[in-house]
Amino acid sequence: MLLVGYIVALITSFYLLARISDHYFVESLDKIAEKLKLSHEMAGATLMAIGSSAPELFVAIISLVRSGNHQAIGVGTIVGSALFNILVIIGASAMVRSAKLIWQPVFRDLLFYLIAVVLLFIALQSGAVSLLESMILVFVYILYVIAVRYGKKVFSFVDGDSLDDDEPFMDESLKGWRIIFRPLHIILDKLFPPREYYWTTFLFSIGAIALLCWVLVESAIGVSHILNIPEVIIALTVLAIGTSIPDMISSIIVAKQGRSGMAVSNAIGSNIFDILIGLGLPWMLILLFTDKGVSTSVENLFESVILLIASVIFIFGTLLITKWRIGKKVGVFLIALYVFYLGREIYMLYIS
Repeated sequence: MLLVGYIVALITSFYLLARISDHYFVESLDKIAEKLKLSHEMAGATLMAIGSSAPELFVAIISLVRSGNHQAIGVGTIVGSALFNILVIIGASAMVRSAKLIWQPVFRDLLFYLIAVVLLFIALQSGAVSLLESMILVFVYILYVIAVRYGKKVFSFVDGDSLDDDEPFMDESLKGWRIIFRPLHIILDKLFPPREYYWTTFLFSIGAIALLCWVLVESAIGVSHILNIPEVIIALTVLAIGTSIPDMISSIIVAKQGRSGMAVSNAIGSNIFDILIGLGLPWMLILLFTDKGVSTSVENLFESVILLIASVIFIFGTLLITKWRIGKKVGVFLIALYVFYLGREIYMLYIS
């Protein structure tokens, strides 16, 4: 009975994360980006990525500060989420609408993403994170933001996305679930401020995401203990997919609107944020203000990180071959690759 309760809590939290992202978060981010006069790539790679990656950040923080050794949950969730983002989100965006990408921002994001993954690989190999390593992660993200801010002037490119006003902003893929969770919708509408107060809506969204992530971590630990499954496996699969749902919805929405460049920048930018800030910042704060060390000796992660590196090289090579165009064939292959990875993880769990 307790297992059923944990599973219900997981499903409800995942849905609420998607609902808040779909109904409140994406709209507030769009208005903030418009107010700040951000380009589509700038908004996708920074503001949208930072906000939609909040679940992974809070999961990492909660897993570190929670009593007991649960650090594998934070690292596993971010690594699994990174794989989901780079393969499934970009793949889904490509399947929704074919597009020709502006190569400069995509190349920039892939380069910083590769650097982030290599730094993560080094941290995992060392077995424990040093303060210097965590500070380097945060510093590289600052460099990334600077590159996004001024790269457009250096390379002299313009936004290639065109907004399709005929495409509805809201995604109907969750229509059935919305009927089931209708009472929660009413509560959310009462709690959240009117849409014209978009900064307040943005902050409320972040707070709600933090609370839901606490529920996710507690439920994941409970499921792990009851089913005797390693926490890192739960993190690599269930939590990674669940916390990436807001990212996926955000990217599909903007891809449908004809902003595929923003969708791709959001997916890759989210990964950059997840690794450099989602892991780097909590590690740095723990090492600075507590006597608690940060261990990275986690099994089942090395192959996933290697796959991350391979995915960057593969996507870059694919974009070169297709002349920076993405379409259904590329999307199907990326999603199939993730399904293969997921199947392999489940098979390895079954035979272990």
